[in-house]
Amino acid sequence: MNFPEDLKYSTEHEWVREGNASTVRVGITDYAADALGDIVYVSLPTVGQDVAAGDACGELESTKSVSEVFSPVDGVVSAVNDHLSDTPETVNSDPYGEGWLFEIELADGADLDDLLDADAYAEHVGA
Repeated sequence: MNFPEDLKYSTEHEWVREGNASTVRVGITDYAADALGDIVYVSLPTVGQDVAAGDACGELESTKSVSEVFSPVDGVVSAVNDHLSDTPETVNSDPYGEGWLFEIELADGADLDDLLDADAYAEHVGA
């Protein structure tokens, strides 16, 4: 399993990559993509949607099951990866790159320090 050191992780298996000072990019981890199996459909939040840390805001459907996607931080969805509507399998093949899900404009006071670093996440999943 691959857990890049430059990302933060939620216990619900989402990753967060810091962008500019107030925006983060969100996706699911390699561990989650592997557990789901072949992803065939992606439902993402809408741009402008308010999200709170821990709230379900999308779904990933695989050949095995449907899994909710949770927001790892508080904020407003500022972008979604429209590319995934035509190629949802990108989440499996490149979960930390082209398979990103959405971006969040962080709410005032939103704190990434509550998220796990790569080592803590690896321990969380037993890797």
